[in-house]
Amino acid sequence: MINDAHCDALYKMWKYDLSFESSEHLQVNYQNWIKSPVKVQCFAIFVPPEVPEEAQFSAALKMIDLFYEQIINPYHHIKQITSYRDMEELKEHEKGAMLTLEGCHPIGSDLEKLKTLLRLGVKAVGLTWNQANAVCDGIEEPRGAGLSSFGRKVVQLLNKEKIWTDLSHLSYQGFWDAIDLAEFPMASHSNAIALASHRRNLDKRQIQQLIKKNAWIGVTFVPDFLNDKMEASYLDVLHHITYFLEEGAEDCLGFGSDFDGTTEFVRGLYDPSDYYPFYQQLLHRWPNHIVWKIASQNFIKKFPR
Repeated sequence: MINDAHCDALYKMWKYDLSFESSEHLQVNYQNWIKSPVKVQCFAIFVPPEVPEEAQFSAALKMIDLFYEQIINPYHHIKQITSYRDMEELKEHEKGAMLTLEGCHPIGSDLEKLKTLLRLGVKAVGLTWNQANAVCDGIEEPRGAGLSSFGRKVVQLLNKEKIWTDLSHLSYQGFWDAIDLAEFPMASHSNAIALASHRRNLDKRQIQQLIKKNAWIGVTFVPDFLNDKMEASYLDVLHHITYFLEEGAEDCLGFGSDFDGTTEFVRGLYDPSDYYPFYQQLLHRWPNHIVWKIASQNFIKKFPR
């Protein structure tokens, strides 16, 4: 059993009018997911920055509608995950689907919009994408500013509602501001900068603070985040897992694949069905109890409740 904390299938369904059932243009579609070992899949709401500001919240709502109309409602064996108990109670033949938000730009500076998204089922909130918004600067914003006063209100609301605060994509200063304030921090799809120099990756100090804060960290399958070459394979993912384990992240580590969020692919990890052979590679390298933690249990145990 594997839990995957990040994919962008909703974004592609919204942008290209794709069907979740079997679109060959989706890495995470129903057919690929159902034959995979992924038990719980998180589906991110990602509104691209080119959408006009006044239309961003509407786009987010449309993706939520797609989540319910194409992923939850048609299949009696796909259950929405909104609580720890929902995951515990999944039957052997059932799978869980969870909504997340990648970037707070769709809410502008309106806390009521965020409350609406939480009521509609969002269980993890990424504070930024790569650019600045009213909450904080993203990692590609040259200014590199940290949390705004509005951003602090956002994190405080997430604490109150017991929602994960996702630190992936934040500016460096924003990371430190947010992890200091967040009661339920996570980094849904970020790797180690010691192995790949992409600015979105985590340095040793950040990793140690995430461990100290009992956070959850999702290793991602984006080639640029895995090495500084032009291509990557599943072996690079294993190298990052090894690094995190050596840093002491055994009880924090998991997967945030970013399937459907990139145009470059990892050899041996193209879609969820590839988790089967990959899981066997994990078992060749680490004891069962460690693989069990990384694959699913850390995600479940860290889920806010």
